[in-house]
Amino acid sequence: MNEASLIDLAVEFSILSVLSFGGMTSALTEIQRVVVEHHQWMDARTFADLYGLGYAMPGPNVLVVSLIGYHVAGIPGCLVATLAMAGPSALLAMLVVLVWDRFQGARWRRVTQAGLFPVIVGLALSGGCLITVAAAHGPTAYLLTALTALVVLKTRVSPLWLIALGAILGLSGIL
Repeated sequence: MNEASLIDLAVEFSILSVLSFGGMTSALTEIQRVVVEHHQWMDARTFADLYGLGYAMPGPNVLVVSLIGYHVAGIPGCLVATLAMAGPSALLAMLVVLVWDRFQGARWRRVTQAGLFPVIVGLALSGGCLITVAAAHGPTAYLLTALTALVVLKTRVSPLWLIALGAILGLSGIL
């Protein structure tokens, strides 16, 4: 285990924690840049695989950070990355709530909320595009990704069925 890696994990994920408006998915592209391009702790495919595994586990999707930390520095890395990603944003949220409620009728609050929503949606979509490019290889995988997005947006079919279908196609060798 590299002590510098633990410090890097703590610093990087603490910063990302505070910048992840709308949840971890909104910071996904920056997490990928830091983990894959800057520190080169893993390649894009491994990042996509860990993201998929973290998203498939019960609990919050921020669990991918725990998996990244584990990949980089074992159990200590898992703990450091998880605490660094959760701690600062939780503290900031508690502080904001104390002030936010006082200004419930304020115009600046309504304007801020209206402006943040499209930014958060855009960041989440960019994260989805990043994972698609890293994980989908070949026309069949891109087609399955597009069909999955369409089904999720246009129907009430549970995404779990689509995940199961993707697993079956992967196990069968089609993807």
